[in-house]
Amino acid sequence: MKEASFYISFKSGRAACVLCPKECSIPIGQTGTCGVRKNIDGKLYALTYSKPVAIHLDPIEKKPLYHFYPGSQILSIGTLGCNLSCKFCQNFDISQEFDEDDFNYMKEVTPDEIIETCKSKGYKFVAFTYNEPAIFFEYMFDVAVRCRDNDIKTVVVSNGQIQRGPLNRIIEYIDAFNIDLKSFNPAFYKEICGGEIEATKETIKIIIERGKHLEVTFLLIEGLNDNEKEFEEMCKFLSAINKDIVLHISRAFPRYEMDFNPTPSDLIFKFKKIAENYLNHVYAGNI
Repeated sequence: MKEASFYISFKSGRAACVLCPKECSIPIGQTGTCGVRKNIDGKLYALTYSKPVAIHLDPIEKKPLYHFYPGSQILSIGTLGCNLSCKFCQNFDISQEFDEDDFNYMKEVTPDEIIETCKSKGYKFVAFTYNEPAIFFEYMFDVAVRCRDNDIKTVVVSNGQIQRGPLNRIIEYIDAFNIDLKSFNPAFYKEICGGEIEATKETIKIIIERGKHLEVTFLLIEGLNDNEKEFEEMCKFLSAINKDIVLHISRAFPRYEMDFNPTPSDLIFKFKKIAENYLNHVYAGNI
């Protein structure tokens, strides 16, 4: 546990988290909607600090990143919680369904230990992934700074729901991003995901402005976010920023609170053709 960055304390004892667009106003003894940033006696603490729930060595293409050191292996780190509540969440067991007591049973792995593992094993890449990295900002930041000092490249796989200030603080130490763009419909973001599309759009713009490598993932769900006109507008948005943004159109499977048929492969390829009218690098995933 570590005192959180990016919050405001009030005389009432409440703590206002300003890490993500939700800006939770948190009473003493409670957490924000992410479930992992807790107000203890008027100060906000990150419960996930040095408490990864998953550390795995993955192919970099699994992030997915296809145009950033393809063929590499990447040490991937995730914790618990999320600042979205997507009803179709593919990793709901670690992002949504957990209890604060779970932290008592998790092994501590410090930033220095992550670096020592990388150095001893010869790993040259670290990813912050599996759940939303923004909500374990302090852990991610401390690991990323040490990675830069040790010539280890870093990757963030994120929903893009982060405020400009925190993003600008961390982006200096991140080499590549994969951002989940879940729809191009604001109502979808609010009603199905519990988030704000404009935050993710702003994050994408900032990443490109700062000259970082970016790939975008769109999880296509038949009957839910398969409006062709909206998808075309999304592709136009990305193309206007940079036609070389890599787009992954991924097949969805029924998970968490939603029951639907796995995305038909022909629908994936139909959307791939639409995207190729606007972007230079488009891939079909989970096929």
